Amino acid sequence: MRYPFLAGAAVVIMTAALAACGSSSDGGGQKASGAGATASPGAVAPRGTASEGPSPAGPKTSPAGEPPKIPSDDLTPATGTFTKKQKEFLVDRVPKGMDPAAVLQTGQATCDRLTYLVKVDRDTAVGAIVTGEIADAEPAVGHLCTQHQALVDRAAGGYADGTHEGGRLRPGRYRDVSPTKNCSWQVTGANGKDLVSGSSDDGKRTVITIPQAARAFTSTGCYAWLPEGDNG
Repeated sequence: MRYPFLAGAAVVIMTAALAACGSSSDGGGQKASGAGATASPGAVAPRGTASEGPSPAGPKTSPAGEPPKIPSDDLTPATGTFTKKQKEFLVDRVPKGMDPAAVLQTGQATCDRLTYLVKVDRDTAVGAIVTGEIADAEPAVGHLCTQHQALVDRAAGGYADGTHEGGRLRPGRYRDVSPTKNCSWQVTGANGKDLVSGSSDDGKRTVITIPQAARAFTSTGCYAWLPEGDNG
């Protein structure tokens, strides 16, 4: 549901969102790296922090340091009404003193940006969720644009640039999403032993294997990695 009084704000938000999308990957050739049999990625914990449950003494409270939220019964727009899904999205997300419609507009902008990125390059859309470039995608998709749920589900199996260790590692084959010419990676095992490593100086997408023996995976300049063969 759109609100006439927010039309100007929506244009500004979408302009900034589309400008941040950047260019999609060129979809060039792939190079294989690593060793070991392919294995399906395992499950990972859901992203984000679960909402706190009701306290024995009364209604929900905000985490320490955060402003109190508007009670769900008071979530009403200046004009019109919210749909059930819109109100579910807003619960525990609107600080007191803020217009609920403004918070709703940020969620709708997230959905609009995902819709745009999917048309440009599906992997880039998923990568933007993996890296957090599109923040709060899970609640926005869960309530406002459920047609993009497959993107969120697929993002749960990916890696952003950085170092991932322990339970965050899932053996299998992965491809980078939007590598730069300075994309490099390393997979290490027990005692820091180098199991898989490499770099790409041509900016083309690369496929690597994270073996069962992996203890840490580090990626730099590759943006994000998605499970190979999983196109959502």
